[in-house]
Amino acid sequence: MAVVKRVLCRERLRRVPTQFSWIDHRLVRDKHICRCSVQALALYLFLVTVCDGEGLSYYSDDTLARLLRLDHSALVRARQELIAARLIAYQSPLYQVLALDPPGPPPVQSQSGRQQAPATPRPEPDQPLNIGQILRGMMEREP
Repeated sequence: MAVVKRVLCRERLRRVPTQFSWIDHRLVRDKHICRCSVQALALYLFLVTVCDGEGLSYYSDDTLARLLRLDHSALVRARQELIAARLIAYQSPLYQVLALDPPGPPPVQSQSGRQQAPATPRPEPDQPLNIGQILRGMMEREP
């Protein structure tokens, strides 16, 4: 038997807010959510909630850690996961929530928090490498 959809609470019907804080359904549909830990998803939800129309926010690490109840190292790991998943960009103290259509390889984060040139994409397990991936891998290993 099919479930009939109906509004359960009309007085609390959700509408697109004037500020940018609507979560894109592709986060689930395209399985972006499956690539992140609970801590990273908590950080993502926070950033989506507080960012402006361009996806920008600048909460400090201390404030984020306190509000999300994470220690500093857990916050750093969560941020790195979101960067690796191509969900955010970060250059201290500025965060940008990114569109879910990644244009290319993920950025590499340096120790200083600055983004560097993209890393060579890693192939999926059990997938053959193309010649470009082999050559880039060889160049990266050169002293």
